[in-house]
Amino acid sequence: MTKKQSGAVSLFVVLFATLLITVITISFARLMTSDQQQATTADLSQSAYDSAQAGVEDAKRALLNYESVCATGGPACDTARSNIDSPVCNVSLTGIVTPQNGEVMIQQTAGDKALDQAYTCVTITRNTDDYQGVLQADTSRLVPLTGTGAFDSVLIEWYSAGDTQDPRNVDLTATTTPLLAQSSWSINKPSVMRAQIMQVGSTFTLSSFDDTTNGQSNANTLFLYPVGIKNTVNNTVDTETVLIRDIRKTPTGSPLPITCSGDVSGGGYACRARLILPTPIGGGNRTAFLRLTALYNKTNFRVSLLNGNSTVQFNGVQPEIDSTGRANDLFRRVQSRVEFSDPNFPYPAAAVQTTGNVCKNFLITNNPTDYVNKCNP
Repeated sequence: MTKKQSGAVSLFVVLFATLLITVITISFARLMTSDQQQATTADLSQSAYDSAQAGVEDAKRALLNYESVCATGGPACDTARSNIDSPVCNVSLTGIVTPQNGEVMIQQTAGDKALDQAYTCVTITRNTDDYQGVLQADTSRLVPLTGTGAFDSVLIEWYSAGDTQDPRNVDLTATTTPLLAQSSWSINKPSVMRAQIMQVGSTFTLSSFDDTTNGQSNANTLFLYPVGIKNTVNNTVDTETVLIRDIRKTPTGSPLPITCSGDVSGGGYACRARLILPTPIGGGNRTAFLRLTALYNKTNFRVSLLNGNSTVQFNGVQPEIDSTGRANDLFRRVQSRVEFSDPNFPYPAAAVQTTGNVCKNFLITNNPTDYVNKCNP
């Protein structure tokens, strides 16, 4: 009887151990399968994203071709514009690629053919409601103010959730506008934005950029300083007439205080300022540029054109490309903003640029022999 009981216990131990080992083996197998599936999905996701980016690059080629064709106008330009503006997938790429079965296959090496990469739909929107960008601290961006219609003001918005470590507690403690040392400026405080307007009418002279005639102006500069918190109910926009606040003409004035939102966790921008533009000297059609410089901190920004309370679209300044890529049965969609760069008219970032040293001598004299080179950088 004792031997029989001992055998039953041994059998029970063996069965329990076998069951335990089976469960552990199956669990490991499931973990391995899950990891393999995740790795495969990650590879396909990245491949689909790469396919979408290939569509973006082909769209850039289409835009460059459109600019080239339309340099002289004519029927070919009308056709190119119609293709670019088409909302139908891939029509904007006419003449650049040849879709097959509604998609454009991506050339791959032999080892990657199993990914079956392609982009399925690319569309281009030439005219956009706004201009978006990112400014690193102490860097500038020149924005062409070219609209599809007339505009009288510019709305500047800056500092979003991605720029701060605490989107729910944007630092707006200052009640004045002191220009602090860089080390004293909080990482959670919006940048001071320098906004420079440069514009001309139908005719102009270089001297007009330093002139104000009958309430008209061709060059103006403002420093937009974040201070105070907006009324969260009204969320009003600070509106200023650029001509009156031009810091170049009133250098003893303080920066323009802008009330901002203390919470950007829900999206949007903390600071918003609407600048009413002066009429260009000489009048006529406006050709204008906005130069933005972020001081102290990095910032995301958005610029909109307004005519009264109506939004005016930018005319081909920053086209938006919408591209959907595929890898096997997994799809990724990307939206990109692109800008044209005219090599014959590069936008300057500074008046003087050098890779070496700069030496400047200032000398006032009525003796020509005093004008000698004394620089020794």
